[in-house]
Amino acid sequence: MKEYYIDELKQHIGEKAKLKGWVYNTRSSGKISFLMLRDGTGIIQAVLFHPNHTEERVKRFAELTQEASVIVEGLVKEDKRSPIGVEIDIEEFEMLGKSIDYPISPKEHGVDFLQSNRHLWLRSKRQMAIMKIRSDTIFYAREFFNNLNFLCIDAPIFTPSACEGTTTLFEVNYFDNKKIYLSQSGQLYMEAAALAFGKVYCFGPAFRAEKSKTRRHLTEFWQIEPEVAFFDISQDMQLAEDMVFYILQKLLERRQEEFKILERDIKPLENVKKPFYRLSYTDAIELLKKKKIEINWGDDFGAPDESAISEEFDRPVFIHRYPSKIKAFYMKHDKDDDNLALGFDMIAGEGYGETIGGGQREENIEVLLKRLEEHKLPQEAFNWYLDLRKYGSVPHAGFGMGIERFVQWITKTQHIREVIPFARTMDRTEP
Repeated sequence: MKEYYIDELKQHIGEKAKLKGWVYNTRSSGKISFLMLRDGTGIIQAVLFHPNHTEERVKRFAELTQEASVIVEGLVKEDKRSPIGVEIDIEEFEMLGKSIDYPISPKEHGVDFLQSNRHLWLRSKRQMAIMKIRSDTIFYAREFFNNLNFLCIDAPIFTPSACEGTTTLFEVNYFDNKKIYLSQSGQLYMEAAALAFGKVYCFGPAFRAEKSKTRRHLTEFWQIEPEVAFFDISQDMQLAEDMVFYILQKLLERRQEEFKILERDIKPLENVKKPFYRLSYTDAIELLKKKKIEINWGDDFGAPDESAISEEFDRPVFIHRYPSKIKAFYMKHDKDDDNLALGFDMIAGEGYGETIGGGQREENIEVLLKRLEEHKLPQEAFNWYLDLRKYGSVPHAGFGMGIERFVQWITKTQHIREVIPFARTMDRTEP
């Protein structure tokens, strides 16, 4: 008997098939017993009609428990009531691994309990839906850049210097007691790669030792970071807009069933059109003041501020030209106002705040040397970075999109720890 995955069965109606998976749940009604079987690609109802089976087989079926692993053989039948359009009429089954007292039952559980059992919580229908949307987000982000002939360049995770500020670095003891750090971003390395290949991106983990416990912060997260030679801030924002729109359209096309499982109202996502809004930092400050939010020009935006801004728009909005004093040393300043940096954040819709951060980089070596001194950063750690300004320097720009921030918005998930397989936060390093 040929073996299939559940998501393949619609093409094999009327055939006999073998399935391998886990018990999602079981129930009985008179002379019929039902098994909801999952295998990672989907969930199917398998039916055991008692009169067609021996008493011993019916008894064995009754012993199946939640998350026991099984092999099921039977006839694939069309079932228009099923979300996947088919069910399977069981002819034989075998239990491979028992599951006794599975800790996550259909009842309500506390968040801490579920996080402590994250290795099992991933098996739930909701978590499976989120992880599939996350996986597609990564796939389509890569596809977007590959279609534009970007080259994928892997950035190192161990780095000798800060990228986003020294206060949020994780220090690591390297060989011979040398101090190095876990990467905050692959950006500096992408700048080097962009000056070699023109259009590049990296995808990987980043680490921020930020003592924050908000619903939008992780100490370890994943991001995709493009960098393009000869780009300015306007071109950079356009690239970010095109990427977000591309991924969103693909997800709406491919993951309708997952959105239903999550009970996600997709109308706000379907209403996202291009162009996205552009709003200067100064105008954003005025908008917040009109909403009676206490904030002054020069302040950085917190999550509540970003949420308040996003609630005013029906699609993502780019906030650009921040005060240079609150931006990184490498950010190019506006030629018309040195107090402004040519950086931007993309604020997602529905109150979900910053999802992308980026901007134009300073290409002048003399300016960078001065900035390193102002930020009290050691020049020797950045000599290689300064070399990029010695040999054929050009204007260039890029951005980073946090995968978790994006997926949190798309799935409308309350806390970011649900959209990463195994969350790392201030107070959680297990499982």
